Amino acid sequence: MQNALLLAVGTNDLWYAVPLVIVISLVYAATRHERTDMILASAARIGTWICGFMFAIFLVLALMSWRL
Repeated sequence: MQNALLLAVGTNDLWYAVPLVIVISLVYAATRHERTDMILASAARIGTWICGFMFAIFLVLALMSWRL
């Protein structure tokens, strides 16, 4: 029951991360490159890395809370 409630409430807040990841990866890539195609390719790579890192942190926290 608690997990279902957590998922119902937490998914809405997670949507705030989408524009943040996009903006952060675009700005970071734009500071490194000047050509648009290189900026977009680098931003996609950085965005993937950020999402993967966030997912890894989520898994660690989920495992820690499961063990409580």
